[in-house]
Amino acid sequence: MEITFLLNGETVRLHNSDNTTTLLDWLRNNKGLTGSKEGCNEGDCGACTVIVTDRFGARTFNSCILFLPQLHGKAIRTVEGISGPEKEIHPIQSAMIKNHGSQCGFCTPGFITAMSCAHLNGEKNYDDTLAGNLCRCTGYAPIIRAAEAASNEPVPDWMHDHPPQVSDHPSLPHSADTLAKWYSNNPDGTLIGGATDVALWVTKSLQELKNTAFLHQCKDLQKIRRTKEGIYIGAAVTMDRLAEIMINQHPSYAELIRRYGSQQVRNAATIGGNIANASPIGDNPPALIALGATLHLRKLRNRRDIPIEDFFIAYGKQDRFPGEFIEAVTIPHQKDRLKVYKLSKRFDQDISSVCGAFNIDITDGLVSNVRIAFGGLAEIPKRAQFTEQALIHQPWTKDLVTSAMSSLAMDFTPISDLRASSDYRLDCAQKMLLRVWLEDQGIITSVLDI
Repeated sequence: MEITFLLNGETVRLHNSDNTTTLLDWLRNNKGLTGSKEGCNEGDCGACTVIVTDRFGARTFNSCILFLPQLHGKAIRTVEGISGPEKEIHPIQSAMIKNHGSQCGFCTPGFITAMSCAHLNGEKNYDDTLAGNLCRCTGYAPIIRAAEAASNEPVPDWMHDHPPQVSDHPSLPHSADTLAKWYSNNPDGTLIGGATDVALWVTKSLQELKNTAFLHQCKDLQKIRRTKEGIYIGAAVTMDRLAEIMINQHPSYAELIRRYGSQQVRNAATIGGNIANASPIGDNPPALIALGATLHLRKLRNRRDIPIEDFFIAYGKQDRFPGEFIEAVTIPHQKDRLKVYKLSKRFDQDISSVCGAFNIDITDGLVSNVRIAFGGLAEIPKRAQFTEQALIHQPWTKDLVTSAMSSLAMDFTPISDLRASSDYRLDCAQKMLLRVWLEDQGIITSVLDI
């Protein structure tokens, strides 16, 4: 297929490229642009960070898990394009020099690119924008000082990229309708949204994906809209866009998303992909289950809606027919009572040991409605139904919560692994329920605030 995009301001047209060639490999092997480094090759270290500009603006991506077809109609800027066309130095580069922000230099290109994108967008929360960039020798203090020093400098003209005008690629699905036809005819094919999971099948497991469909041209799958039932979220909506919506709807959910991978991962990963891979430690399903979300599935013209908790049957098994795909998810309208807690060894960019979501409504001192779900305690994301029954219609007191904590042992039998022991997981889940009650009493429980 022919792929057209801008690279550091110049038009590139690729013919018959391999669908699963990553941008990083192509940059280094075909263009000689070796500034972007291969550190982890799985989207964790940020050494390969590039800026991608499309209709949603300029955002950072990990080029090691970005396939070439995903670039069609977009503008790419690598670290080689951060300086100007006449080799003018960027304010971020100048600040890094002055603040001694580099030692070995391996991570520096990724930092420069991520910082330049934040500078372009006026973002100053560097704890978030740089959480996906790993530095082992310089330390973050001089890097943060460099970002702060350059924050008020004007954005250079050359940093304003405009994606090229291209037509939808005929070999890529351009709507849910064309995707439905393709998937019905290719039920064993691989659907690729953000590729933050699928790309690792290639870069780590060395799989060859012969039959693929990329979803980034399906604009109808990228829609977020309000309906009379709730907030309708297309399956191809990325996590960064979902966070923007949840900040005002369910702030605790938005805070969970802030810890979902890194900024680079959130800019690429889709909500549909996170649900479809059905990981028992995926961060979205517990929150969506607690919110009573509905999953919209489609095969050709046939659509069906199911409660999201019914989608997960057993490990590696979902309620999905061959050729059927997730089209969207709807979160029903409701007042915000959601509390979501993620327990992981690192605060940023880490997999959950336990993720608990609590949607507990209190009316006149009684628990009038309750939905509780966990990830990391079972082979699937799962509701805590015994615990819910122990709470419903009871006075919302510490004694009730303390008593109900023991019900979690009837809901779950966690496993032990390298991330956490079964006893630790269960104990933490129980303490999360207590944390909900404590926060309702106005007690500060977050380690970030204590």
